[in-house]
Amino acid sequence: METLRDLLMREDSDAPLDLAALELSRIEYPNLDPQPFLDILDSYASEIDARMRMEYDAVERLQVLHQFFFREQGFAGNETDYYNPRNSCINEVIASRQGIPISLAVVYLSIADRLEMPTAGVGLPGHFIVRYDDDDFETFVDVYNNGQLMDADQCFSLAQRMTGMDLEPTPEILNPVSNRQIIVRMLNNLRSIYLRGKSYLKAGKVLDLLVEAMPADPDSYILRGAVNVELRKYRAAKSDFERYLTLLPDARDRQRVEDQIAALDRYLLRAGGI
Repeated sequence: METLRDLLMREDSDAPLDLAALELSRIEYPNLDPQPFLDILDSYASEIDARMRMEYDAVERLQVLHQFFFREQGFAGNETDYYNPRNSCINEVIASRQGIPISLAVVYLSIADRLEMPTAGVGLPGHFIVRYDDDDFETFVDVYNNGQLMDADQCFSLAQRMTGMDLEPTPEILNPVSNRQIIVRMLNNLRSIYLRGKSYLKAGKVLDLLVEAMPADPDSYILRGAVNVELRKYRAAKSDFERYLTLLPDARDRQRVEDQIAALDRYLLRAGGI
C-alpha cells in the first residue's frame, strides 16, 4: 500500500488516484493485483480516444466519453445493494460496472485523466459528483445517475435532497477536492460500512489508515479504541482512549471514556499486563 500511504501522508502527493484506490481495495481483497484493472482503464481510454476528432469541442468530447462509459459499458449506481463494501472497491466497480457515487467517480476520473480531459471530484454534502471545466464550458456530472449533467443550482438542490438539510448554496460546496480528500472520504465510507456490519478486523485496518492520515483527529482514536476492545486488543484500546482524551480534553463523554480506561486497567492488572 505504498502509493495509498503516500497519497494519505502528503496533500501535495502526485500519487495516482486509481492505484491508491485499488490498493485500498486490498482491505476487502487482500490478494488483489491492481495491474489488470489499470490495464482495463488504459484500454477504455484508448477506445474513447480513438473516437475523438481534432475538431471536437468540449461538449462533443464529453458526449463521446458518456456514450462509452454510461451507455455502452453501463456504469451505474448500485441501488439494490448500496452498503455492500464491494461498492467501494474499484476492482469490483470495474468488474461489475456498479458502485456508489464516489467509487464510480474514481473510475470516471481515472479515464478522463488518461484522456487529459479537465475533470475533478466534488464532494457535495451527502453525494459525490464530478466537475467538468473546459474554458467556455462548465458542467457537473452525476456519475451515480447515468451521467446526468447539472448546473450549480441543480447541485445545491441535490445536496439538499440527499442530506434533508436546508443548506446554504455557497460556491465553496462546488470546489474541487484533492485526490487525498477523495481517498479519505472513501476510507470514512468503508469505516461506516464495516462498523455497521461488525467487521471489526477490517474496520481496524481502515481506522489505522485514518489515524496515519489524520493523527490529530480524536474521532478516529475513540472509534479504533472501541474496535480494539472488540478485537480484545485491550492495551491498544487503552492507548487509543487516552490519546482521544489528550486531543479532546473537554470531551462530552470524558467520564465514560475514563471509566472504560479504568476498567481496562483492572483487566490488564488481573491478566498480568497481557
